[in-house]
This record gives sequence, structure tokens and C-alpha cells, in this order.
Amino acid sequence: MVTSADVEAIERATAAAVAPREVLEIGDWLITLDPGTIRRANSAVPLRHEVSLDRTAVDEIEAAYAARGLNPAFRIADGPGLEDVRTELTRRGYRSEQPTLVKSGTALAMIAGARGEPAPVASAPGPGWAAVFTGEGFDPADGANRVAALTRAADAVYGGISEGERTIAVGVAAFGHGWASVHGMRTDRARRGEGLAGRVLAGLGAAAQARGIERVFLQVEEGNTGARSLYRGVGFERAWRYLYWSR
Repeated sequence: MVTSADVEAIERATAAAVAPREVLEIGDWLITLDPGTIRRANSAVPLRHEVSLDRTAVDEIEAAYAARGLNPAFRIADGPGLEDVRTELTRRGYRSEQPTLVKSGTALAMIAGARGEPAPVASAPGPGWAAVFTGEGFDPADGANRVAALTRAADAVYGGISEGERTIAVGVAAFGHGWASVHGMRTDRARRGEGLAGRVLAGLGAAAQARGIERVFLQVEEGNTGARSLYRGVGFERAWRYLYWSR
């Protein structure tokens, strides 16, 4: 079960993993500011799921984005404790989109669920690792931006499976605030369905256990049924759901 303290730890760990250019705190809010394509790296999120509406804080958040030439955006869980915040954002002309699930699991289950040997993991991405993000089926600009962000993370490991000189499946685990978090899971379009992603998860889970960390979280878009099936198969369960709010 995810507690209120876990919510704050997960949000802080998320910000560290996606490595935005700048992070601010205003009241109960953590604000990530970055011109790239990763929305978690460029949105304001409450550190608790029971936050009283503070219009002055919302004003200051909007001003922080405007001062940096960025469009303000919010990432809001859909529980009842944030209803007043959602109502205020609606009043200001924001609309919600891109429902996303935060899921929690364990390193042990990630390892146990693999079909085959866990993927090797290194402290830096190997040759060909970045190419998976910009290969067929992926947006090359978004992929390049994600590679840049994920390789800026302060404490992360990089899993990958290669055949010869070609990397065909990758993922990242970042560590912080008592959690491991999974990011950047990508498999070559022509090699999906072979259990490669599960082996990457197993390698990342083993890396977490080597650091004495058992709790793991990740975020997955609600509409990504394939990824949700993968994560469900290795024990990840829904912690909460959020949406992005923008004008």
C-alpha cells in the first residue's frame, strides 16, 4: 500500500530521474521546468493527494513557467483530495488529458517474472543504447530528448539486450528517496513479443536489490495496454491515476 509519505517520495524520485533543467518548490507543490518533450519534467505536481486550494501558489507556479518562456502545466491525481485544485484549473481555462497510471511493485517480482536471463546492467549506456529510442516506430526528436534526460539522472543504471553490435531492448532504473523507478522501456519494433522487455525489467530489479532497494514504481499511460500487461505480469499494481492539465 502506498502511503502519503510514499506519494511525496515518489514525486521527488520522479523529478530526480527525469532530470529537468530546474526544480522549484512552492508551498505543497514540486515544480519541474524543462523545455523538452518529457511532460513529467515540465509540470507542477502536488506532493500530497490532499491539498487545500491556494490560489496564490497557483499564481506563482504560472509565473514561474512564464518567466522561463514555458507553458504552465500541472500533473494532478484524480482522487477526491484534489477536487478543489482541479476545479480551479478548469476555471482558469485548463483542460485535462493523457491519463497515466502510477504503479508500484517489487524488485523480487520483476526478477521472478522474466522469461530468460536478466539483461545486463551498466552504470552508463552502452554503444547502441540510444539508437533504440530513435529507431523505427519511435519519434526521433522525442527519443533524443528522453535519452538526454535519462542520461542526466544523478543515480541510475542502464539495462540493455544486444545481438552483435545492435541493441534491441533497453530500460533505465533510477534510485532515490527509498525507491527504484523504471523509465525508458523500449524494444526494437521487430523484436516485440519475445520476452526481451521482461528480461530488461529483471536486470533492473536485480540492480535494485544489489542496492538494498525492494520497492519499485513506474508510470505508464492508461491507453498503453501492451505495457500495462507486461507490468501486471511482473506484479505491478495501480497506486494512483493522474492527468496532465494544460491550456
